[in-house]
Amino acid sequence: MRSPAYDVLIVGAGVAGSALAHALSTLPRRAPLRIALLERSLSEPDRIVGELLQPGGVMALRKLGLEPCLEGIDSIPCRGYCVLDDGKSVHIPYPGKHEGRSFHHGRFIMALRAAAQRAKGVEVVEATVTELITDETTGRVLGVRATRNGKAETWSAKLVVIADGCFSNFRTAVMRDDGAKSTTKSHFVGAVLEDAVLPIPNHGTVALCKGFGPVLLYQISEHDTRMLVDVKTPLPSDLKAHILTNILPQLPSSLHLPIQTALDKDRLRRMPTSFLPPVQQGTRQGVLLLGDAWNMRHPLTGGGMTVALNDVVTLRTLLAPVDDLQNWKQVKKVVRQWHWSRKPLSSTINILSVALYDLFGADDEELAVLRTGCFKYFERGGECVNGPVSLLSGIIPSPLLLASHFFAVAFYSIWVMFTHPHPVPSSSRNPQLVVAPFYQYPALSIKALRVFWTACVVFGPLLWSEIRWWAPAGNSDKAHYALLRTIMPLISTLGIAMLIYRQGFGF
Repeated sequence: MRSPAYDVLIVGAGVAGSALAHALSTLPRRAPLRIALLERSLSEPDRIVGELLQPGGVMALRKLGLEPCLEGIDSIPCRGYCVLDDGKSVHIPYPGKHEGRSFHHGRFIMALRAAAQRAKGVEVVEATVTELITDETTGRVLGVRATRNGKAETWSAKLVVIADGCFSNFRTAVMRDDGAKSTTKSHFVGAVLEDAVLPIPNHGTVALCKGFGPVLLYQISEHDTRMLVDVKTPLPSDLKAHILTNILPQLPSSLHLPIQTALDKDRLRRMPTSFLPPVQQGTRQGVLLLGDAWNMRHPLTGGGMTVALNDVVTLRTLLAPVDDLQNWKQVKKVVRQWHWSRKPLSSTINILSVALYDLFGADDEELAVLRTGCFKYFERGGECVNGPVSLLSGIIPSPLLLASHFFAVAFYSIWVMFTHPHPVPSSSRNPQLVVAPFYQYPALSIKALRVFWTACVVFGPLLWSEIRWWAPAGNSDKAHYALLRTIMPLISTLGIAMLIYRQGFGF
């Protein structure tokens, strides 16, 4: 059975797909675009991530006319973060009057889908897409085959957009040999706490746990608080025992009872924390990837929806002048422009998410120094807080500013190592706090070089993954990565040092 032809066919009615369907319906045209939005299941989804929308995402919703989707779903205003480390806390508010929102993921998705259904020219259909239809001669994607109510159907369109999420079934078919491979360092293990009291109301809480990954908590409705525990691979066989034994003692006592109740009441759910750098599209005619199907970052910073919604804003603007979506020469030019136009925001959030995770989940001595320095950097307040949180939240899209703050943290971490008291074992029950004596300076100087090199090794390859527009050949991935770990820090060290000097960060 063949369905009518469409201008645009979108696979996946999640955040990116639903927002794009609505956005394209608002383009000023003589005749509205005919848009089909296909989704395997239109029932309310239930996920443990995609529940915190940063201020940059709220601003994108506003540009798309979708901000009302945040109302009527029991969403909670989010005004910043509280970071906890070994009994100490630091307040990191969003600058000015900026505000994010947190909510149950499924409720937000249903609101976006409802907006798409109301949009002019949009048809939302429950159907399972099984394969892409291609022209045997040119390889152009002409549409999809899908199953609806047990019957196979053919859907054709001038442009097919794949937005089927992190577990995309069509990523490889679209990118073929050009695609990058996703990597997973850990999993988020999630639970919902009832009537939990966080250290600062209307703020996300990030707890740094010694020896283990960070814990993220934020309120998602009047009575529910989401807890996400980062667990590195390989996963322990008993996740509940791991949380109760290793994580719970390092969290505020006010959270102990709600966590124990949640662990007794509900099953734990987990989600891989994948990283997938964006590779330039356009080689496969008639189709493009959007959202997590194309580009993923660590969910610690909650930047995924912000990137996706801003991608939709940019793509809508660039597609507006294209008269005929069948003209791939025009569309390909838009896709290439889109790839680079999105970089200031997407690369900032992508790099920061992984770099911050590496620091917060420190698993070696040098990273532990950087984590301590990062916490103390935040304690300084002022621009040491406003700058990083503006980058994280999508308010200021600037990879250059990100580099300056990241390496300011690196230099400050070294300064802290030399000048701030640190715990040393003593005969008493509690360790003593002692400033490093002068005779330790030679050893600390060598350690300082290792710390700075570690910072370069963390930042350099991440920066390169954003600058590079192609994917490395599969057989030489490891060789490329080893080369990057050696060359990129060397290339970036001098430039970053000069940048920090010019920025004038004083300690």
